[in-house]
Amino acid sequence: MDRLTTLLNHFSLRAGVFYTGKLCGIHHFEEDAMHGHIHLIRRGPAQVVGVRDDVIDISEPSILFLPRPQQHHLVADDGAGADVVCSTVLFGIGGRNPVTDSLPDVVLVTLATLPGVEALLGLMFDEAFSGQAGSQAALDRLCEVLMIRLLRHCIDQGVTQGGTLAGLADSRLAKALIDIHADPARAWQLSDMAAAAGMSRARFAVKFRAVTGDTPADYLATWRLLTAQRLLKQGQPLKQVACDVGYGSASALTRVFVRKLGCSPTDWLNERKTSSVTAT
Repeated sequence: MDRLTTLLNHFSLRAGVFYTGKLCGIHHFEEDAMHGHIHLIRRGPAQVVGVRDDVIDISEPSILFLPRPQQHHLVADDGAGADVVCSTVLFGIGGRNPVTDSLPDVVLVTLATLPGVEALLGLMFDEAFSGQAGSQAALDRLCEVLMIRLLRHCIDQGVTQGGTLAGLADSRLAKALIDIHADPARAWQLSDMAAAAGMSRARFAVKFRAVTGDTPADYLATWRLLTAQRLLKQGQPLKQVACDVGYGSASALTRVFVRKLGCSPTDWLNERKTSSVTAT
């Protein structure tokens, strides 16, 4: 399985398109701790205010992805307007995750650098104005495809700030990461990871930290914790989850939760349920 698919199998991608069409004037977007935001400008110009100290001027067809969106504004000319698609993006259970943590606060890519995207955009705008049954679902799925194209571009072009995507961009480290992602319960040793990457232990350890920002052991522990969170959210019992992610007992997994998150798995789950109720 390829390097991006294994990641998205663990942290499923969901998009929710909430606006497609002509946008005029100033449109406000609140800070969003759980979702990323996509602003796709098919025809501009447009400005984005609030995500950086300076104003972002978009003069050619572009996609702007904000992995951790702060309060911001999208500004288009009152007369000419701009053709846009606006969508939220959720990875896994939302909040922090290896995908968005690997990206800078602002990812701005011109559509000309994403081969074949015009056909995809044509389908999106067709669905937006078709009035056919299932058009919203189709729009959301097409936006997910667009997001995958963007992530592929970020990996290939090194548009990362360390973390998982930076590791996957390295041909040797990617081999080890794919294996870790696929089998977190394995009793991984540094020698196993290095062998998967085709490197010596010392060279692997140094390069892994230089590229991802974590030691191999810390990365493995974090991946196991994130996998455990996903499984617990799905309703699997704590004891089974502990075994599935490589810990010998529920108490061992609980210690990891307390050490890294400051709370037990039960408290974490209760907090998630409370947050979900509040959001609705």
